[in-house]
Amino acid sequence: MIRRDMTILDILCDHQETQEVFRRYDDVIGECVMCNHMFETLEEFCGRYRLDAEKLLRELSAASFSEPVTERTKI
Repeated sequence: MIRRDMTILDILCDHQETQEVFRRYDDVIGECVMCNHMFETLEEFCGRYRLDAEKLLRELSAASFSEPVTERTKI
């Protein structure tokens, strides 16, 4: 489960499939999220850029529940 008090690094370590969500936010904030904000909590990150934390949390949670495409799942 992804929480607001988790660092971006922790989220990415536990849920690698969320990388695409963070990459989309690079354009929103004008810089690389995964390069410059790894040690901020999700709440700190959203506060810094006045982002909707609940929306980002929903996007990350949805990504973490999606099944990654692997050789076994491609049929």
